[in-house]
Amino acid sequence: MEIQAWAINLSHMTYLHRKKERTVLKKNLIAFGVTTVLILSSSARSQTPAQTPANNSGQKSVDQDIDLMRKDIRSEKKQLIAANLQLTDTEATKFWPIYDQYTAELVKINDAKYAAIKEYAENYDTLTDDKAISLGRQILGVDQAVAQLRLKYIPIVNKVISGKKTALFFQLDRRLVMMIDLQLAADLPIVQP
Repeated sequence: MEIQAWAINLSHMTYLHRKKERTVLKKNLIAFGVTTVLILSSSARSQTPAQTPANNSGQKSVDQDIDLMRKDIRSEKKQLIAANLQLTDTEATKFWPIYDQYTAELVKINDAKYAAIKEYAENYDTLTDDKAISLGRQILGVDQAVAQLRLKYIPIVNKVISGKKTALFFQLDRRLVMMIDLQLAADLPIVQP
């Protein structure tokens, strides 16, 4: 009977620990989301749809702000992943260089997404059918490239951390990127037919 009570108590403690971990993860994701929303909202408001040569320096300033914002988001994303992945020292030594390489490749892919968004914003008032289709294809191509990148990195990451931690990493990565994409989508006006 004592062993049974101990097992039930241990099971309950494990449940509570996992529940606490999920709560911490949710709080971290919410905090990241709020920060991202604030950063993206403020940078979106500072953009103007069309730039003339006279205010080209203003566009450079906006571009610099967006670059800084993207770096801030990447930094916060890395901190959030580190807090939730709970790597051993040995795992961390092997994982973080791979993560940095993955992120560098992801940034290059996302450069195309931000270029398409910028082009959309600049041409919104004069958007033609052909341009709308072209920009839509660019964004879908980015989505496809990101999915291919993740598929490429699953076995690479899984060589240095467990399958569950690999799955958790890509789950966190996808959720954070979806939050950013959702905010971007919410800030962009819908195409008018």
